[in-house]
Amino acid sequence: MDLQGLYVAAISLLIGTVSLIVAIMLIRLWDRRRGPRVNARHLEPALHPMIFLFRDHRLIDATPPAQQLLHRIGTPDSEWSRLLRWIGPRFPDADLSALGASDRIEIEGATGTGSARLRLLAEDLGGGLLRITLTDPRADHAGIVVDSMSQQAMEEELDLLRRALDQTPMLVWRQDEQERITWANAAYLRQAETLAEGELSWPLPRLLDTPRPVPGAGTSTHRAPLDLGDNVSWYDCHSHQIDDQMMMFALPANAAVRAERSLREFVQTLTKTFADLPIGLAIFDRQRNLQLFNPALIDLTDLPTGFLTAQPTLFDFLDKLREMRMVPEPKDYRSWRRQMNELESAAAHGHHVETWSLPSGQTYRVTGRPHPDGAVAFLFEDITTEISLTRKFRSDLLLGAQVLNGIEDALAVFAPGGQMVLSNEAYDRMWGASCTSLSEAVTLWQERIAPGSGFAALTEALKADETPRQIRGAMSGPDGRLMGWTVSRIAGGRRMLQFHPTQLDRQDAAEPAATIACPDRTATGT
Repeated sequence: MDLQGLYVAAISLLIGTVSLIVAIMLIRLWDRRRGPRVNARHLEPALHPMIFLFRDHRLIDATPPAQQLLHRIGTPDSEWSRLLRWIGPRFPDADLSALGASDRIEIEGATGTGSARLRLLAEDLGGGLLRITLTDPRADHAGIVVDSMSQQAMEEELDLLRRALDQTPMLVWRQDEQERITWANAAYLRQAETLAEGELSWPLPRLLDTPRPVPGAGTSTHRAPLDLGDNVSWYDCHSHQIDDQMMMFALPANAAVRAERSLREFVQTLTKTFADLPIGLAIFDRQRNLQLFNPALIDLTDLPTGFLTAQPTLFDFLDKLREMRMVPEPKDYRSWRRQMNELESAAAHGHHVETWSLPSGQTYRVTGRPHPDGAVAFLFEDITTEISLTRKFRSDLLLGAQVLNGIEDALAVFAPGGQMVLSNEAYDRMWGASCTSLSEAVTLWQERIAPGSGFAALTEALKADETPRQIRGAMSGPDGRLMGWTVSRIAGGRRMLQFHPTQLDRQDAAEPAATIACPDRTATGT
């Protein structure tokens, strides 16, 4: 190559170098105008380890992530208790008291699988110093960039859920397959602290004895008591299977237990009352099946206990009574069925009462009453004695009336208030009719007889507040003859007035005398 060629090559090399330098300068100038260059180290924040340093279970130092963790736990007890509460569910096999035999404990957590498991490293540094290191393998070599608004929304939702669970009155906890509690809400912790009477330790104690759920059965419910010493609280426990964990929800059930106990006691009281009633009771439901009866029903009807406990229908019950001859003897079965249908219909729509005269001579009162929800109740009462007493009382009244009507003297009885209690036929024949009160009787007497001193003495004796046991007198009768009267004081403040003929009239009794035609009346009484 000649000298001219070397010169051209040198010039070309120089021009290329200058061009490269100018290009680099222009690029840097362009970058300065666009903004400062982003350092790659700022793409993800520096990852600090989570390390706690304790001396005799008192926190003396911690890295920022460790301090944030203790702050998130947020319970008022010591940092050591808070850390153990957080470690317990995630590291169930962690026993930090074993550091006396070994200076170093390294455990993998229960959550996550493979390399994603949490790791705990506890080291005894001597002099009461204990260093605990928590490592999350997922964040060792990767920076996680999260949108700030999304992060804020998730934190707000998490705070809301945490507050809701901590303020709910029900107990909520989570347990693993070995029934160890791995998490609990604030209500559960408060109850546990009350029973522990001091600082809690992990694992938390089980407060309620809940049965192990059956696999594949889904949600199960169980009621369990919580003995608090001076009283017992009841909870309805609901279990939900979530992967290999079991979520438990215990709802307070004290009100329901008290209501059930009151209902049970009320039913027992009613049962005892029904058992002591002399009236037979049979309650049939809407389908007319026997649901309740008392022992008196068996005594009155002689029905077998096995038949009644089999819950027969109403018509089977009535047919059985017919077979036992415990119903009125019907003319035929068709009329019997029609009568029983009418009985059931009347009892279902309102109060219905029938009297059954049985072939055995007994008399039953059958009462049908409607009950709520379409049920109907029948009451069987033996009124044989009552009917016998009523009949005897009526017979005695009839006998007394016949005796009074057989007396020749006219009799009338007045109550203390002036009402006429009774009179006999002789009184009605004498005065034409009986009155309802003493004032009416006095008016009638005045119209039928001539005035005289005897009548005035009679009215005075009847109206006087205090009278002797017996007062006698005489006056003119309605036929103009002289007749005697007697006012006697009897039981209850009543006065009995008796009109009778005098001695002269008795001597002339053989002579016929005109009588006043009066309506035929029998003695009445109250």
